[in-house]
Amino acid sequence: MSEVRVNRPRRRPGPPGAPVEKAKDFKGSIKKMLAYVSRYKLALVLVMLFAAASTVFNIISPKILGMATTELFNGFAAKVSGAGSINFTKIGQILLLTLLLYLFSSLMAFCQGWIMTTVSQKMTYRFRDEISKKIHRMPMKYFESKTVGEVLSRITNDVDTLGMSLNQSITTFITSVTTLVGVLIMMLSISPLMTLIALVMLPVSGIMMGLVIKKSQKYFVDQQKYLGEINGQVEEVYSGHNIVKAFNKEKDVLHDFDETNEKLFVSAWKSQFISGMMHPIMAFVGNLGYVGVAVSGSVLAAQGAIAVGDIQSFIQYVKNFTQPVTQVAQVFNMLQSMAAAAERVFEFLEEEEEDVFVENPVKDVRIEGSVRFENVSFGYSKDKTIIHNFSLDVEPGQTIAIVGPTGAGKTTIVKLLMRFYDVDSGAILIDGHNIKDFNRSELREQFGMVLQDTWLFKGTIMENIRYGRLDATDEEVIAAAKAAHADRFIRTLPGGYRMELNEDATNVSQGQRQLLTIARAILADNRILILDEATSSVDTRTEVRIQKAMNNLMRGRTSFVIAHRLSTIRGADRILVMKDGDIIEQGKHDELLAADGFYAQLYNSQFEEDVC
Repeated sequence: MSEVRVNRPRRRPGPPGAPVEKAKDFKGSIKKMLAYVSRYKLALVLVMLFAAASTVFNIISPKILGMATTELFNGFAAKVSGAGSINFTKIGQILLLTLLLYLFSSLMAFCQGWIMTTVSQKMTYRFRDEISKKIHRMPMKYFESKTVGEVLSRITNDVDTLGMSLNQSITTFITSVTTLVGVLIMMLSISPLMTLIALVMLPVSGIMMGLVIKKSQKYFVDQQKYLGEINGQVEEVYSGHNIVKAFNKEKDVLHDFDETNEKLFVSAWKSQFISGMMHPIMAFVGNLGYVGVAVSGSVLAAQGAIAVGDIQSFIQYVKNFTQPVTQVAQVFNMLQSMAAAAERVFEFLEEEEEDVFVENPVKDVRIEGSVRFENVSFGYSKDKTIIHNFSLDVEPGQTIAIVGPTGAGKTTIVKLLMRFYDVDSGAILIDGHNIKDFNRSELREQFGMVLQDTWLFKGTIMENIRYGRLDATDEEVIAAAKAAHADRFIRTLPGGYRMELNEDATNVSQGQRQLLTIARAILADNRILILDEATSSVDTRTEVRIQKAMNNLMRGRTSFVIAHRLSTIRGADRILVMKDGDIIEQGKHDELLAADGFYAQLYNSQFEEDVC
């Protein structure tokens, strides 16, 4: 499996009013998530206990601190009247007790944060591990029907969203609910009347928040839409920068970019400005509540119904009461994001898998290389058959060239041979063994491949060639490079075999990349070779040299060559001419030319194009 690295921005929780991706089946996704985290239930119970304890200590502290204010006020009043003095010892004891409560609260918060971070990261690790293993068990048809970005998004963005949402939502929900209930109890214990005045502010805050969110929602949607458009434009222009310059389209590209950028600016400005109004509006409403509490508290204190310190405590509780209400709303948003991400991840993990292992597999058999197709029929979809009743016998060591127009089924034959797909009917045999009787990995070990699309990874040239056989010595790697006519150009590069290729291997040419993959196939030394237009990316002179190396490589091995340049397969033992999934002609090059059929038409048309 090739390694693909893409730098993508992570999704972060948006500001209030930002649209949240919702799951199609919220309850089902949450149930699966709960079942998934059940192995960490002891840790989660500890998190709940520590979070609750931290919140309780935090809630009690303002009440104790208010006692210090009351003691200071009473002592000052007594001193003024000459009836006593301020008891600083008692005040110090109260303040020390308050300090200890805050310390215990912080310690409990640290413990729950440490445990919750550990749990969320273990879950993230487990998800990535299961997804990575799942990828190797999934059929090729899944990856041919999905974009690379979509698959990567599930592995990176969705798993990150799960980890962050889980880490934040559980602790935030516990502390918010505990704070809400605890603060309400403490407020009622001080004064039911003041509590009623404070609670009146809640629906006012809710109405104001609803209006702001409703107004900003459409602008956030527009912002995400135009952000996606501008990202697409930048990526498209960057990847096709040479074409843009070649056709002098810089002004057109800039014009399109400026239009989209202007729309993004307007929508982003409006969304951020309107959502930013929420905090000053909430602060204004909160301040009205503080005024109401201060006035009513002063009246009650003057009447002796409550102590002066209780007013201070109550104001702190009012401040603490509005915050968890907002946090609970944010938790529900996070749960929506988590459910949507979990749904996509579980959907990936529950995808159909191919049979990697079989009962009583063929083992320890020395493959000679005979291949037989028996009445094979296949279609990528059930309603459309690509290969019709295909039969073929190949002797060990033969070179079979497969030619034909685009869509004839050439590459499909190879995919069936390597069990990237299973036949709908018929059978494929290797040395008399049905390929379905092999474990897939052991079957594919018998094949060497050189494809038209090269794949090289970030590493040295030596490491890339050695990928064909990991236990090969440096001398064997160099010998393979020489056989592929790659040694000469490798030694001219800075560092030679130790030169490191970048992620896309763009620091060598396309033709040089092809030569390196050919060297890798030579080093692998497999009994059956598959060559899919392996010389398409090299010049004519290099093609001749590679063809000689290929002839040496294919000697004694069964080879399937998919060719578009018919001049490269004139020496094949048999040429299969395919059209619409059927073999319409077969034979050697000279025989097919003499027959003056479809192959002759293809060959002559290419010859005429080369002359022109």
